[in-house]
Amino acid sequence: MKKLVFALFIGFLGLNLNAQTKEEIKKDFTGPIFEFENEVIDYGDIAKNSDGDRVFVFKNTGKSPLIISSVKGSCGCTVPTKPEKPIMPGETGEIKVKYDTNRVGPFSKSVTITSNAFESTKVLNIKGRVLAEEVNG
Repeated sequence: MKKLVFALFIGFLGLNLNAQTKEEIKKDFTGPIFEFENEVIDYGDIAKNSDGDRVFVFKNTGKSPLIISSVKGSCGCTVPTKPEKPIMPGETGEIKVKYDTNRVGPFSKSVTITSNAFESTKVLNIKGRVLAEEVNG
């Protein structure tokens, strides 16, 4: 029992040291840093063929211009667009996502961003459920 408690304590201590190290590294980082308002957009229940456009808003909280080199959806039904110009320190930007809402049923997709930020690859997610059209008769 003592060995188990000791092992758990060491594991917990290791996790805390790792998190602190990452934050310390981030604090001293001289490049750009993404700070997203939300990393997941939940469409909820939406009607078939409704507006599938959504926006991920972020701020560059780093110390140099943020340059996004690519954004890719996990499938052809998820089309992201990125800012073409660098996002300067302290400025906000948007990653726009258009989901094709003509496919009925639940969905969970990702958007992968590649940039010069502290986290050079960032994954955002969208999810929801497209409802079938009601038949009146």
